[in-house]
Amino acid sequence: MAGSKGKQGKGTRLVTTGRTGDFAEHVVNPPVWRASTHLYPDCAALREGPKANEDGRFFYGRRGAPTQWALSDALTELEPGAHGTVLYPSGVAAIVGALMAVLKAGDVLLVTDNAYDPTRNTAMGLLKRFGVENRFFDPLDLDGFAEKFCDRTKAVMLENPGSLTMELCDIPALAAIARDQGAVTLMDNTWATSLGFPALERGCDIAIMALTKHVGGHSDLMMGSASAGERWYRRLRMTAQQLGHVVSPDDAALALRGLRTMGVRLQRETASALKIAQWLEARGDVAQVLCPVLPGSSGYELYERDFTGGCGLFSFVLKDGDDAARVRLIDALQLFGIGYSWGGFESLALPFDVPSVRSVMDWPKENWGIGDSCGIRLSIGLEDADDLIADLDQAFVAMDKG
Repeated sequence: MAGSKGKQGKGTRLVTTGRTGDFAEHVVNPPVWRASTHLYPDCAALREGPKANEDGRFFYGRRGAPTQWALSDALTELEPGAHGTVLYPSGVAAIVGALMAVLKAGDVLLVTDNAYDPTRNTAMGLLKRFGVENRFFDPLDLDGFAEKFCDRTKAVMLENPGSLTMELCDIPALAAIARDQGAVTLMDNTWATSLGFPALERGCDIAIMALTKHVGGHSDLMMGSASAGERWYRRLRMTAQQLGHVVSPDDAALALRGLRTMGVRLQRETASALKIAQWLEARGDVAQVLCPVLPGSSGYELYERDFTGGCGLFSFVLKDGDDAARVRLIDALQLFGIGYSWGGFESLALPFDVPSVRSVMDWPKENWGIGDSCGIRLSIGLEDADDLIADLDQAFVAMDKG
């Protein structure tokens, strides 16, 4: 293929990455290699097999085959600074696997207080049972961040924007402080992906994504990934193998299919989300729109500085609303499904309340100006933005009639 991949645009790289090997001369997509057993020509080759633990070498199905290797290669090429990418059977498995790769009993893990709820549960549950102490911190308190470290602090878990409340933090600054303190920085980068936020270039050591979301893009697979430089990639890979993590070749093929169109989907979803967020912002019955791509929103200057793209996931808070009113609004929606996922082609809505998933950040009182939260998270899909706005408008009418 002509030209240097490092100089090619993101859209071009999305199309061309992960398309190498014997198949590339004959077909566009890598074949689906379904194989638990890999065969060797003789005993000498069998004995050589364990000596080279890397993608591209047949060993046993648990280490993958060309379909999985193609996806790993593509994700690595899309993450500047990455040496390799490990695949996991879900986004949560990627978070757990990455944390277990860098932590041991007696270590302290700092967890951003606005992390994805399963991340919090991993820190407070599984890792705690294995002797890892967790401490939550406010990612917006940059001045006080260094004070959170002790000589046992070995890792920091970040997420940007924050789960549900969508606030942005200064990742490069937080990562620099963590590095000065000798800690590894991991980041859940599912929201923007490497296309919109090159996490390793911004100072993180390990970039994690739920491929279930934007990479898959069609709500038909579960998968996660973790990309890193050589040192941490080796640790990630070995830990994943020891945990028995593997993804199916069929799901890898679906993820590769979704990856090719991820750029145009993200652009469409982001543009629609901005239009809908602006419409919500103008409504008197909305207290706050929590959308990183909305000009004037809290942290928007960080979005302009650090991001090259966003996505269609954002939240808003009802003014003077209660749960019954919120339920009436969501139940009246016709184009929005009600479900936990996001990043697919379809739009979704989900109610949430912040106090139950925060330990140190007092968001409802200080940032929303209301005593109790009444939040709704929207995942904007590929429907026409005007149709989604019309659907929301009639749902607000239904809410008021209650």
